[in-house]
Amino acid sequence: MNTEKVSEYIINWLKDYATNAGVKGFVVGVSGGIDSALTSTLCAKTGFPTLCVEMPIHQAESQVSRAKEHIAQLKDKFDNVLETKVNLTSTFEDFKNEVPTIDDQTKVDLSLANTRARLRMTTLYYLAGINSALVAGTGNKVEDFGVGFYTKYGDGGVDLSPIADLMKSEVYALAAYLKVPNSIQIAEPTDGLFGDSRSDEDQIGASYDELEWAMKMQDNGKTEVDFSGREQEVFKIYSRLNTINKHKMLPIPICEIPADLK
Repeated sequence: MNTEKVSEYIINWLKDYATNAGVKGFVVGVSGGIDSALTSTLCAKTGFPTLCVEMPIHQAESQVSRAKEHIAQLKDKFDNVLETKVNLTSTFEDFKNEVPTIDDQTKVDLSLANTRARLRMTTLYYLAGINSALVAGTGNKVEDFGVGFYTKYGDGGVDLSPIADLMKSEVYALAAYLKVPNSIQIAEPTDGLFGDSRSDEDQIGASYDELEWAMKMQDNGKTEVDFSGREQEVFKIYSRLNTINKHKMLPIPICEIPADLK
């Protein structure tokens, strides 16, 4: 990948989109992870006002410190970068205290994890609204179109997706080229939605490199019978997630009423 040309292309794409939309800038949720760091850097390089938003909910200190380091670096480099922090921990706790629960703790935990993402989406859109800005998505190609590893109407609720055509390895390459803090480049990927140390790989059962491989194999028409051992296991993981999360990746189904019934 030609990192310089890809970087310039995305930056120009963002500029054109914002200009045509008649907005004043971008809003990006910054988590301390590689995807949000790259997205916020690309937005900052457009010259449009870029609001970096921290939204901790019982967040690990390591994630908070990486987010702060990145935002500080951006503000040193770019006059158009602004920051704000909205601590959503008490909002999340109030929500938990009001909703019913069930005995299946796994379902409860997953629903609450998704709730965190949706509270953050609501916050980003509020800030975008009062600043006449667009919410920039931070999902990469493997997450958005491979395994659907994001929350529907949470981190999947955005106005535009500047890095959604980049594989995770390409995200890392572009982040290195743009000199994203090393602490972020070497950090283990995590969605940070469960309030513990679990990584993306812990949740998915495969690394991003493995998922990229499986995505390419499926695109090439391969099936699980073409592989054995760990490759077959990874391909099964990818295929299962790609299937069960299709509802996130496809347009919302519409019940179209036949004309003769109207």
